[in-house]
Amino acid sequence: MLEYLLPQAASFAHDIDWLFTVIFITVGFWFVVAQGVLFYFIFRFRRQDGVRSLYVAGEVKAEKQWVSIPHYLVILCDLGLIAGTILVWINVKQALPAAEERVRIVGQQWAWTFVHAGPDGQLDTADDITRIDELHVKENTVYHFELLSKDVIHSFSVPVFRLKQDAVPGRVITGWFKPTKTGQFDIQCAEMCGLGHGVMAARIQIETKEEYDKWMSEQG
Repeated sequence: MLEYLLPQAASFAHDIDWLFTVIFITVGFWFVVAQGVLFYFIFRFRRQDGVRSLYVAGEVKAEKQWVSIPHYLVILCDLGLIAGTILVWINVKQALPAAEERVRIVGQQWAWTFVHAGPDGQLDTADDITRIDELHVKENTVYHFELLSKDVIHSFSVPVFRLKQDAVPGRVITGWFKPTKTGQFDIQCAEMCGLGHGVMAARIQIETKEEYDKWMSEQG
């Protein structure tokens, strides 16, 4: 559902959209059922002349079933959602595939600094390429990123990846993504980080291998 509103540009974006869709349909179904029953009771048992109101104590089994049966069905739905959430969480946050490239991402008030590994494929060497608010990556390549913050809590968010990861001062957080769609897309800070939070935007450029190699050669 979400892919029709926002492009998917990472390998795990479909899994996250699927989970959101299941949650939306499940919650929406029970919302419609609950509101339908509510309005039925409102009109069916509305005040009528000559009809005395009846106090329902909920002690009769047939009356309690109106609460207990929907309750058990909702719990079963919750268990299904929890299982799906755990599977997606493991895939996105814990089961990191082997890295093909690496990049360092540094958040600070109010910009993103991206350190690209140079031709040697290693960070912290002389050929590293550092850019402000400009991240270049290759299509269909697994990236491991090192995320850190220089000052306050930021949140690295790439909507087309369905990726959001907080950057916490004093910690280096490792994550991954695999771009699957070429183009230029938004990077945001999704954590209120001060007066300049609203202007802490950057761009990610997803390129073919040939385009990426050409860009890297132009960096000297």
